Amino acid sequence: MNNDTIVALATPSGSGAIAVIRLSGKEAISIASQFFKSVSNKDLKKQATHTIHLGHIIEENKTLDEVLVSVFKNPNSYTGEDVVEISCHGSPYIQQEIIQLFLRNGCRMATAGEFTLRAFLNGKLDLSQAEAVADLISSDNEASHQIAMQQMRGGFSSEIAKLREELLNFASLIELELDFAEEDVEFADRTQFKELIERIHFVLKRLIDSFAVGNVIKNGIPVAIVGEPNVGKSTLLNALLNEDRAIVSEIAGTTRDTIEDEISIGGIGFRFIDTAGIRETNDVVESIGIKKTFEKIEQSQVTIYLFDALKNINNLEDVRIEIEKIRNKYSQKPLLVIANKIDQLDDVQLASINTTIADVLLLSAKTGFGVEQLTTSLLNLINTGALKNNETIITNTRHYDALLKAFEEIQKVKYGLETGLSGDLLAIDIRQALYHFGEITGEITNDDLLGNIFANFCIGK
Repeated sequence: MNNDTIVALATPSGSGAIAVIRLSGKEAISIASQFFKSVSNKDLKKQATHTIHLGHIIEENKTLDEVLVSVFKNPNSYTGEDVVEISCHGSPYIQQEIIQLFLRNGCRMATAGEFTLRAFLNGKLDLSQAEAVADLISSDNEASHQIAMQQMRGGFSSEIAKLREELLNFASLIELELDFAEEDVEFADRTQFKELIERIHFVLKRLIDSFAVGNVIKNGIPVAIVGEPNVGKSTLLNALLNEDRAIVSEIAGTTRDTIEDEISIGGIGFRFIDTAGIRETNDVVESIGIKKTFEKIEQSQVTIYLFDALKNINNLEDVRIEIEKIRNKYSQKPLLVIANKIDQLDDVQLASINTTIADVLLLSAKTGFGVEQLTTSLLNLINTGALKNNETIITNTRHYDALLKAFEEIQKVKYGLETGLSGDLLAIDIRQALYHFGEITGEITNDDLLGNIFANFCIGK
């Protein structure tokens, strides 16, 4: 690990009311103190940790800005090192002048994620908590924020660490038995060990299964809106987004490419894709749009099939057959069927739709009637029980991969216990399981892994 002092802009680049410039390293306070003149003539090096000071950044006789300087002394800082944070005015010129001043006087520019990397290396965060920092920064809905906060507080880490510690205790006893192989003694209670392995098996399976939910929460759930031309797909998209995002026209084939936008429903991100209307056409451009529609259905996790209730009231059986074709073609995807423009129908016609087409939602995209029921139906398709119960949910692909490998080794241990496998062979599988647990929290790591993880952070974090 480098012992030099690093500096970077910790707030987004560009103009703003204020900007924060962060320094970290053994010389952070002394370097900052050379150019900071307190309004009360305080010596920054002599100030207590977690204090804020008003003054000016001055280079020779030139005042760069009036600033607030926050001092955090090791080990009680984010990185575990001495840290100084300078709150200056948000002019890009001022930001760069101050940063360049420190670069000329003993600092170097921080690399992406280097502050958090130092926090990990100094034991302030474990690896999964450090990764949660990046997830927290990029969270754009309530659910992804909730998961990132839980992981950053160590919810996932502590669960894994507890299992690893218990398994390690038994592993030590198994290893001890190998030293007394000739005496044929057992230090590890096999009944208790079986109970532990069963518990670890159960917890790992729950965590692995949670990835299906965690992945969609983190990345948003793509929903394709499909149907014939001019049935109200664009109007529905506008109603969901509460803005005129898509062009609405009575001319069939208006949407010739896909239009996408994302909203949060019940704290979950949904990415709605308005597609070109499906119909037979000789228009080359429209044909390309229709081809893209089927591609988007393939990529989506949920499909909304919309049809014009007024136009099709006398041929509902044809609509039902078309719906079944799509349902059979994409049998693994949830399909929501919606009858649009119901504001133009009478009660008898509405009853006919309900009778002919199963599980149909009645909606008027123009008036907004039924939109709330649609959003409720979309939420019901996502298993948010674990989220509501504040259970640990996996969103990180690296964690998921390590859990799968650990689960595989635990299954081997479980089988070994059931078949009376010798202690030396059990020990091999236990060591491998412990290795994969350690990969998650960072107890087992390498420079390439750390480089890949922290390269995805922003500069200044």
